[in-house]
Amino acid sequence: MSNPRNVALQVLIKIEKDKAYSNLALNSAIRENKLGGVDSAFVSALVYGVLERQILLDYIIKQYSKIPLRKIELKTKLILRMGIYQLLFMDKVPDSAAVNESVNLAKSHRLQKSAGFINGILRGITRSDPPYTLPDTDDKLYCLSVRYSVPQDIIRLWKNAYGEANMLSLLEGLSGRPPVCARVNTLKTDAESLKRCLEEKGVVVERHPALPDALLLSKTGAIEKLDAYRRGLFHIQDASSQLCVRALDPRPRDVVLDVCSAPGGKAVTAAQYMKNRGKIFACDLYDHKLRLINSNAQRLGVTNLVTVKRDAALADKPLPTADRILCDVPCSGLGLLSRKPEIRCKSDAVDNDLPELQYRILCQSAKLLAVGGRLIYSTCTLNPAENNENTARFLREHPEFRGVPLDLPDSVRRAFDERGYEITLMPHTANTDGFYIAAVERVRADD
Repeated sequence: MSNPRNVALQVLIKIEKDKAYSNLALNSAIRENKLGGVDSAFVSALVYGVLERQILLDYIIKQYSKIPLRKIELKTKLILRMGIYQLLFMDKVPDSAAVNESVNLAKSHRLQKSAGFINGILRGITRSDPPYTLPDTDDKLYCLSVRYSVPQDIIRLWKNAYGEANMLSLLEGLSGRPPVCARVNTLKTDAESLKRCLEEKGVVVERHPALPDALLLSKTGAIEKLDAYRRGLFHIQDASSQLCVRALDPRPRDVVLDVCSAPGGKAVTAAQYMKNRGKIFACDLYDHKLRLINSNAQRLGVTNLVTVKRDAALADKPLPTADRILCDVPCSGLGLLSRKPEIRCKSDAVDNDLPELQYRILCQSAKLLAVGGRLIYSTCTLNPAENNENTARFLREHPEFRGVPLDLPDSVRRAFDERGYEITLMPHTANTDGFYIAAVERVRADD
């Protein structure tokens, strides 16, 4: 049987070296090592916990280590982070196990010298009361960065863009594991029937306050093993993405383009709104992602969707004129820190070339919209340069389009003053991931 701590280490190495997505690397490792429920949960908690608290864990290492952090070999550093996380944040792991298993893990990787170093730091932490102290300085950004393990440039961005109160709420709201939200497959069932079906299997289910076809799930176990999931009665989709498709308002007989579709969750939700009528063109650049879209559609019984291999920025393959276009562009993902905590470790999360790429995709996609049609521009990030500024620029430079006021559920409120055609969703104002939605429509043909 695979050692769960070693599996966690291998996942963290893959994320660090290959820039792998945490959820994909984790799911693959659990599957390949055939880990059961308890071991699978332990590995997941350890990987996500280490990634989420990396800045704090490194801060603690620096308090105990005479060796500069940058000079500590990668595996040694990762084992230390794992050991400290187990000591301080996993109550069910005895201190002795956290220390001894970390030392044994180092030895199993032939890190004999590092084993003593790891042992010394971890035992030092167990003997200290308190085991660490947060920084005591007037540098508020630094203090918040260590406390919440969020890079200072992201905190600075949020404070400048959204104000201090929203910044503090975001730091709280994007910490910890987020709720599991399911979209009811209305092609096959309804919310109340699915709720009863899941509850019979021991899943704790709540109706979503804002969305009638969304359920909040807990105590699910492995979701893909649930009979209701295998039968295609639901798919996992955060409320933010469901609100995005709600704003798109796809209808039966519409032609819908989803220009950056993978993994296809919004496209299959659109198909449910359309009652499997009309046509959805779900586009992506990579074959393996197109296969994933098709697989999801097949499981859910979606029959009005076709996949197209296409580069949305180059528009290298023709598509028909559309009634609805979903332009959910690649982004920095700052609204997903709780789901993809490795984003906290990226050096280019704030300063990057994404706004220009996003704008090219938006402009290319808009060419395909029929007069009277609606386009949704969306991201899963919290950065005005990728969000509000791109939409404002598009409307300035394309007078044949106008913003469409969003019809929002009563429980969804705005975090700050925005135009009526757009909203930045935040955990503390919408109970969703961080997400941006803007709606525009074509009012006349090109000038």
